[in-house]
Amino acid sequence: MDERAGRPAEQAAAGRLGEVRNLKEPLRLDNVQSMDGFVIETVGPGTPGRVMTAGALTSDEPLFHRFVEGLEPAVRQILLNAGSGLSLRHTDVALLVFKPGERAEFWFDAAAVTLRCTVKRPVEMATVVFEHDISDVTGMDFPMVEIGPADKVLCLFREGWGFGLAFDFNASGNLDREAFVKALGRLHRVLRYRAQYGAVTNSTVFNALVGAGWFPFVEIIHREFKELAALVEAQVDLTATEAGMVKAFSGDRVDHMLQRWLEKPHFQAKADLLKEAVSQFQAGKPIPVIKIILTEIEGVLQDAYRAANPGQGARQKELLRFAVASAEARAGDSDTLLFPTAFGEYLNGHTFANFDPTAQNGTAGSRHAVGHGAAAQETYTMTRALQAILTLDQLAFYT
Repeated sequence: MDERAGRPAEQAAAGRLGEVRNLKEPLRLDNVQSMDGFVIETVGPGTPGRVMTAGALTSDEPLFHRFVEGLEPAVRQILLNAGSGLSLRHTDVALLVFKPGERAEFWFDAAAVTLRCTVKRPVEMATVVFEHDISDVTGMDFPMVEIGPADKVLCLFREGWGFGLAFDFNASGNLDREAFVKALGRLHRVLRYRAQYGAVTNSTVFNALVGAGWFPFVEIIHREFKELAALVEAQVDLTATEAGMVKAFSGDRVDHMLQRWLEKPHFQAKADLLKEAVSQFQAGKPIPVIKIILTEIEGVLQDAYRAANPGQGARQKELLRFAVASAEARAGDSDTLLFPTAFGEYLNGHTFANFDPTAQNGTAGSRHAVGHGAAAQETYTMTRALQAILTLDQLAFYT
């Protein structure tokens, strides 16, 4: 998915369908001394010091500002020497490529930028994709910029009200461009979705969300979740918001989720059960929905585990570890928008939460309480039914 390429109207008109072009040529420079890293401690003359040769930071990190305060005057001097009026201060995306032979290319809002995204539904070329169609962002690249294995790279970009800085001054002599692309993707993701990340990393908010049965599920992360998290943080009652969410899922939206499930082999074996659960949800009957979905979640995980480990089954704890590991493997990282580690905590703290039969504190959010007939009848609500459906849907992205 390409966010910035072809921004001017004349650029879009000139290009062909599916073609990505740079917006303009870079500033090409000769006799430029390449950068080798950022010193991360104060040292005196002749004293060894530590130098960071590769890294990725957002403007939320104090070290970012130290680095940029040193970078900006150095780049400004290079530009002045070249007679250029360009400035890091007035650029949305600055890509600096230092090449062997004291050559450099400075791309200031000039290079086409692509984002590597995964989507919730099949998309064809030239189809409009909305943000709520995206399930994850895993990379940011400059596909029309030639970057060789001997080059050094630095990118400073603006996203919303924050900045990202990634650099690799190629200490190994063999630039890992893929690692650079992934680092930029992580920065973009963290900056663009800071509210979602904030809710997960703030233990008070996250624990309150889990206590209420909510998580940044893929299906709601770009729509309803930000409001949910804000209300939880403000300790506002969720009843009205939850009722609105149930209504929002009463039609085609849950049908689309069902189709997504049935594309997975380990869901197909339970197709009739899942279709019945969706039908009952659309009919406003939470009890059969919860009874079906919560008791089938473990079965879906078990089938996925057997597919990955032929002839083997696993106990619940191992299944949960498998779900988290599968999500990390699919996304290529542990802190993507799938939030696999946090989802493991959600499953342990909510979906597979234990209950005290003597205290009779089981609810319809717990698979164990439901499976043992220990969930209070009044807890079988449409909100709990929706949460169960969203939990199963999350697993469709993990396995």
